[in-house]
Amino acid sequence: MELGLVGLGKMGGNMRERIRRAGHTVLGYDRNADLADVHSLEELVGKLSGPRVVWVMVPAGEPTQSTIDQLAELLEPGDVVVDGGNSRWTDDERHAEELAAKGIGFVDCGVSGGVWGLENGYALMYGGDAENVAKVQPVFDALKPEGDFGSVHAGKVGAGHFAKMVHNGIEYAMMQAYAEGWELLEKVDSVTDVREVFRSWQEGTVIRSWLLDLAVNALDEDEHLDGLRGYAQDSGEGRWTVEAAIDNAVPLPAITASLFARFASRQEDSPQMKMIAALRNQFGGHAVEKK
Repeated sequence: MELGLVGLGKMGGNMRERIRRAGHTVLGYDRNADLADVHSLEELVGKLSGPRVVWVMVPAGEPTQSTIDQLAELLEPGDVVVDGGNSRWTDDERHAEELAAKGIGFVDCGVSGGVWGLENGYALMYGGDAENVAKVQPVFDALKPEGDFGSVHAGKVGAGHFAKMVHNGIEYAMMQAYAEGWELLEKVDSVTDVREVFRSWQEGTVIRSWLLDLAVNALDEDEHLDGLRGYAQDSGEGRWTVEAAIDNAVPLPAITASLFARFASRQEDSPQMKMIAALRNQFGGHAVEKK
């Protein structure tokens, strides 16, 4: 089949290559002309045969909204837009409604796989009407990992990105657990080779995972992570997961704590700990450290 792909960055560029390896035609557009096969959305749409499928792989928020707004004016009834970025599921509902008014279908797709997806395949979680999903199915089949798993029609519009959001929330908590364990191992004198302890967990343990494999890779590159600053950004999906938990009265203590730990990483000098130190000094006469 033919696919238009908008956004050829680290994920989009590799996705284009994997889909082509499966025998499909992909026309890619990117603001970076060196990466693009065509040089405008108009040219992209004009070169695709109907019914067209255009996959949007750009940052969430305004870039996605702007791209979908432009496609809404260029595409025709029966065409389908796929949002494969990290959009919020509530945005999907709005996009689907806006496009449906013009007879254009919409599918949201959460994509996981990162820079390894080209060779290993991408885990896909997609939402939308069965009719629209069917038009995209050959591309889903090309992108997914080999075997029976790694791809799911999660439900109606928004379900794909909601599932990916929860996936990323779980990822936050798992990474935090590995990080805390690593710090504790590094702290004690009795453990003399933390990296090899982590490596030993890769086989036969209940905590083995791809994230653990990646942790070992990182420690192989920099055994004590001396070259890194203890600062971690968040993409926004951890926040959305916690907000959704509040809206649905679902307790998520591990995921919430892992998100807050990232906030703490950005503070050179914790204002909260200043108050804790002051209170300990007030009620117990405990020493405080002055700047």
